[in-house]
Amino acid sequence: MTKPIQTDHASSYTSPVQADIAIVGAGAAGLMAAIAAGRAAQKNGQRLNIIAIDGANKLGAKILVAGGGRCNVTHHKVTQHEYAGGSRNAIRNVLKRFGVKDTIEFFSDLGVHLKREDTGKLFPTTNKARTVLDALLKAACDANVTLRHPDRVQSVTHSDPGLSITAESTTIQTKALILATGGMALPKSGSDGLGYSIAKALGHSITPQLFPALVPLVLDESSPLRALSGLTLPVKIELRTGSNKRLEAFTNSTLLTHFGLSGPAVMDISRHYLSARSQDPQARLIASFLPDQTRETLDKELRAIGHKKPTTWLTSKLPERLALALCAHADVSPETIGSNLTKDNRRALLDAISEHTLPVTRSRGFTHAEATAGGIPLDEIIIKSMSSNRCKNLYLCGEILDVDGRIGGFNFQWAWATGHIAGTAAAKALATMSS
Repeated sequence: MTKPIQTDHASSYTSPVQADIAIVGAGAAGLMAAIAAGRAAQKNGQRLNIIAIDGANKLGAKILVAGGGRCNVTHHKVTQHEYAGGSRNAIRNVLKRFGVKDTIEFFSDLGVHLKREDTGKLFPTTNKARTVLDALLKAACDANVTLRHPDRVQSVTHSDPGLSITAESTTIQTKALILATGGMALPKSGSDGLGYSIAKALGHSITPQLFPALVPLVLDESSPLRALSGLTLPVKIELRTGSNKRLEAFTNSTLLTHFGLSGPAVMDISRHYLSARSQDPQARLIASFLPDQTRETLDKELRAIGHKKPTTWLTSKLPERLALALCAHADVSPETIGSNLTKDNRRALLDAISEHTLPVTRSRGFTHAEATAGGIPLDEIIIKSMSSNRCKNLYLCGEILDVDGRIGGFNFQWAWATGHIAGTAAAKALATMSS
């Protein structure tokens, strides 16, 4: 018979509650931390009261919407180079302690088998995010974790010898606290930045900037691309400084929308663009709609089309709507034949194709972002345990830290890795204290 999930609702709360380990936030990182703590306690023969508290009516909202409802659990190859924010060396050390192989084995033991797709992303074979969430909730139950929700945490204070959590419906006195509140992305899921204020109250700092990562971008209404909603194609997008220095580049599928741009290439470069713009207002994005061809080869082809129309030539390479829009953007008449193109015509058309300035006005904000850039600096964390070096008995994991990965399961891998390290370390620390 399946063991029921231990979920306490607000009406059953009494106050104060005593806990050995409390986890604030029961998303990906928080659930992993809870499971890891519970399992470590069982392995050590401990009887720990482990509580994960969350303000959401239904747990795991981000897990359920990830990967189009399929949950991109991780990527087949994850290195520190897939992340931005904190120290690459520190990120590498975290990933070494709990890597992709560990994630695959962890979920396999839960009965969640993963499949690798052509992109390198790993999804559950069921193609259902619910499979992942249900497995995590059951694993938490099996690890004797109590999930308390909905009960929003309001503050955390020092309470010798541990910490005191004040929530809407209860107070929890805990020996160890794991902060897994997430960042500010997708606030309807509960990630509204509360964790930052809690961390600051406990002695931590936050990076000067917090901004959306993996977020769609809005183009100026004058852009011809906004009239091409629904088109998807591979595009190379480069980030350049005002002096034209190339900072970043991503080539991947790009979706043209009624507001501007979305898709993997756009999502990946978005955080770099927003960061660069804060330092250099002239920083901009440049698109190449034929990323497999150089400007030189395109120029050679264009010179050789003779009596063929450039629109016909370009339509053989790109979706017709986009080809016509780029010709119009370059002010090249659709009736012009190749032999009649002037040098300026060719330059304008080549610019439209391979040096197309994207007139970005803003991002779509945290409401539509998949991750948060910025957070608690990694130099305030003891990486081998994810424990705070500012506050005793405090551990931090997941998106609250100043680390954000590109699209493809990298942020989930960071959540699993940091959550596992934090939960295991917290349980072991309590075992040492009681021995």
